[in-house]
Formats: sequence, structure tokens, C-alpha cells
Amino acid sequence: MIKVVWFDFGGVLSPPIETIFDIYYQKTGILPQQLKEAMSSVANDLGMPMLAPIENAKITQKEWGAKVRKSLQKIYPTLDTTKADLEHFGAQWFSEIAPNKIMIWLFKQLKKQGYSVGILTNNVIEWESHWRTMIQLDNEADFIVDSCKFGYRKPDIEIFEIAQQIGKTQPCENILI
Repeated sequence: MIKVVWFDFGGVLSPPIETIFDIYYQKTGILPQQLKEAMSSVANDLGMPMLAPIENAKITQKEWGAKVRKSLQKIYPTLDTTKADLEHFGAQWFSEIAPNKIMIWLFKQLKKQGYSVGILTNNVIEWESHWRTMIQLDNEADFIVDSCKFGYRKPDIEIFEIAQQIGKTQPCENILI
């Protein structure tokens, strides 16, 4: 029997990540592929997956943003990055982004039906106020498990074990959307 329904933030409670990359391009002129390549370069230098350095709080947003800017300038020397506030990335990334209203509605409906509901997200310390303000579920969520606070991220098994412990459930009593 399912006891806790967990919702991912990125691409579930938020619009699809690719949509947000496209919106960021409109704001900054940095193509999604260019930004992803620079993010991956920074992560590769640290021996980690693309966003793991900041989602696991190994470096700060400011340090990460400076490294991404340097990587963009190295890979694309003629790219204008002046519109990108990479050192304060979260504020610019989340500005003008609306939540996924259908999933917000589902979250609230499941809560009304008696399920415990939680958010299980790979996210960044400095982005917390932005994404939590965007979805406005603090008063609805029974649990919020954020990778940057635990040092593990999806798909690491440890983050799922942490969620299970916080929810006081067995593995078969959880579902992640």
C-alpha cells in the first residue's frame, strides 16, 4: 500500500527542464547546448555528473557560476555572456517560470485524499527560496528531501533511503512521480 507520494521538482512540479533551458536562452542568448556543455565541463573537472557539484553542495552557486562562465568563454570565445548572471544563476533561471499547475493540483488532491505527500528533488542551496516560492507547497508538503542538504542526489540509492527514513516507510510504500 502506498503511503507517501513523492514529487520531483524539476520537470514535474516545474515545467520540463528543456523548456526552462529555452527560456534561459531567451533571457541570456546562451543556447541550451552551449550552457549544458559548459555545465558538463565544470562537472567533469570535478569528476561528477552535470549538476552534481551544486546539487550536492560541493561548491557554491557563485563558485559554480564563475566556473561555468569561464568554461563558456573557453569553449565559445565569441559568445556574449553579459546578459547571464551565472554567479547568481538561480534567481535568473527561475524568474518568470510558472509551476506545472496540473501537478500542483494533483499534489494537493493526493494530500486531501489522505496520502502523505513529499518533494524529492535534486536542487541547490542558493535556489531554495526561488523554487519553493514558485510552487508554494510548503504548507502542503509533509516532507521535503533536497539533495543539497544531504549530499546525495537522484539516482543515488542513498537519497531514496533518506526519503524512506524521513517518511518512516518501507520501500514498497513510496512512489516517486
